Amino acid sequence: MLSKRSVIVALGLAALAIPFGGAHAQTALDDVLKAKTVRIGVPTDYPPYGFVGPDLKPMGLDIDVAGLIGTRLGVKVELVPVVSANRIPYLQTRKVDLIVSTLGRNEERAKIIDFSHAYAPFYQGVFALKTTEIKTFADLAGKTVAVARGAMEDEMLAQVAPPTTIVKRFEDQAATTAAFASGQTQVIATSVSNIGVLSQKNPGLGVEYKLLLRDSPCFVGIAKGEDALRGKVNAIILAAKADGTLEKLSQKWLKRGAGDLPL
Repeated sequence: MLSKRSVIVALGLAALAIPFGGAHAQTALDDVLKAKTVRIGVPTDYPPYGFVGPDLKPMGLDIDVAGLIGTRLGVKVELVPVVSANRIPYLQTRKVDLIVSTLGRNEERAKIIDFSHAYAPFYQGVFALKTTEIKTFADLAGKTVAVARGAMEDEMLAQVAPPTTIVKRFEDQAATTAAFASGQTQVIATSVSNIGVLSQKNPGLGVEYKLLLRDSPCFVGIAKGEDALRGKVNAIILAAKADGTLEKLSQKWLKRGAGDLPL
């Protein structure tokens, strides 16, 4: 059995440990403001969210959002290129302060990092040339639609397309977009990122968003426990949503509105 003195000492040490741990967990915002620089992980191979422009500099929706965060924090932005495999490890090992890289939120990721409010949509949809009249799914009747076999878009299209829709399935996204670009189909069902690649390679094609299949918003990734930094980022996102900045960025890069982004 522990003596009364031992219990008192143990409780005292525990009490001392609490503020130390709390202070340690809240260093990111202080570090950013002290360095006057925020390091943000961004994509550079995923148009229209992040890609290398003609001037060999990163550009895209995520790049603009990263710049917005830096401006409203009053610090410089250091863009750090990331890919899907390393973006969360970079955040966990403090190689970046934030991730702005088409990051979706799910239960597994929420166990190891924190998320801001959503800042942009990421979606699968139906796309076609501007001259192709499509207002509702009923307008797909009789039209040829390219889709990757077994992809999420294939499954969702099967649920909403009229029976007379002529669905042409290809083995992967590259073959699907190539078929549409060459005129083999009138319509394509794919993700906005694939359309970004297509539009980048074929700027004169005149492709536009027609119908939504599924929305999957993007969130800023923040190291676990960095509540002060998360609060700042959330305030920036809410202000940008209120003043129309997020809507303008969505229209600029995705050719559709931001929609009702979740908190």
